[in-house]
Amino acid sequence: MKKALSITALVGLLLCNGVVADAQNRIEFKEFKLDNGLTVLMHRDNTTPIVAVSVMYHVGSKNEDPQRTGFAHFFEHLLFEGTENIGRGEYMKKIESIGGTLNAYTSNDITYYHEVVPANYLETALYMESERMLHAKIDTVGVETQRSVVKEEMRQRYDNQPYGTILRETFKRSHQVHPYNWPVIGSLDHLNAATLDEFMQFYRTYYVPNNAVLSIAGDIDYAQTEAWVRKYFSEIPAGTGTINRPNVTEPKRTQEIRDIVYDNIQLPAVILAYNLPPKKHQDSYALSMLSTYLTGGNSSLLTKEVVDKQQKAVGVAAFPLDLEDGGVFLTYAIANMGVSADSLQHALDGQIEKVIANGISERDFQKLQAQVENSVVSRHASVAGIAESLAEAKTFFGNADEINHEMAKYNKVTREDIQRVAQQYLAKSGRVVLYYLPKSEEPKQ
Repeated sequence: MKKALSITALVGLLLCNGVVADAQNRIEFKEFKLDNGLTVLMHRDNTTPIVAVSVMYHVGSKNEDPQRTGFAHFFEHLLFEGTENIGRGEYMKKIESIGGTLNAYTSNDITYYHEVVPANYLETALYMESERMLHAKIDTVGVETQRSVVKEEMRQRYDNQPYGTILRETFKRSHQVHPYNWPVIGSLDHLNAATLDEFMQFYRTYYVPNNAVLSIAGDIDYAQTEAWVRKYFSEIPAGTGTINRPNVTEPKRTQEIRDIVYDNIQLPAVILAYNLPPKKHQDSYALSMLSTYLTGGNSSLLTKEVVDKQQKAVGVAAFPLDLEDGGVFLTYAIANMGVSADSLQHALDGQIEKVIANGISERDFQKLQAQVENSVVSRHASVAGIAESLAEAKTFFGNADEINHEMAKYNKVTREDIQRVAQQYLAKSGRVVLYYLPKSEEPKQ
């Protein structure tokens, strides 16, 4: 039997997740802005001689031309190719040679580059990120190389991965108007058809200082760090291209959408997807707690009832993919051997309906609050986590200090709020129900 896509891997396909902070452990930071529009955030933590350097560009798949999808994800790869002053293939080698680590990801909303290096190499990391922003090497060789990379990634992570198309199949049904309806990885046909000039124009429009947040956290000196930032980033000109910010609201549906996807699998899966409000909506906190209550750990409701007691599923997860313009609350379960998709859906619906009708107990609510607090602490246990949280807060909320207020917002959530958002957002009307079934069950044409 082929290995099922893990819950962690499924979330990784979208890569966008909210971060909270403990109000009692305030994260201090300094902020300034360069004349070219680059926002800079700095957090000092001298406990360990390391520093995280990150750049968050406010560009994701939703900003793309519908006939040229996949550009943002493509640039996630392409901007590691090298620059005018850093040889092809040398970008990663340089960071790794100084004992650093680096990576990047793209979501529907953002592209994020980050590295963690020994503190005495902070200047090197800043120089290299400035090179990526000013002098990226975008040529035919790099474009052709990354086309092959994306093609292989598409084959491994989506086409040949059991259950690997769940997010793609869900979003094209849950978002029929908003540009979230195409996957972050985009279309290989679009990438193959694109010209070098089109790639250059995308770079000059979106990977510019006035569309970015530079976030630095770790063992730093504020004055020296600011001096280096100004040295390497001030010369970069502001972008002049027109940034596409979709002004689209997904219409509220009143009818359930049901469909079947036949996949190279042996065990059926059931996906229940409910549209969410925008990321900044106050209900996001209650919805996040609701998802934790449903599947956050071995004693969570769906795990305990559907997996352990009823033994209808081998695994289950529920998580709010809280995107900037409104994502989905997705419940995902893989059926146990011999259990039909209908039977599994009935079991999932039964437990969700109980929460809608009865809410949660005071004991479960207190346990849930403790889980949230634990999550808060662990997410900011590293300078890399803090750098990312600061950048996210500034990008999505316009205020980096938001990370120091989010725990208070979670603390305002009541038991009644959790029942209310279950009633409001997890109603059957308008949701997407997908059955993933083995290809052997597909009707013959």
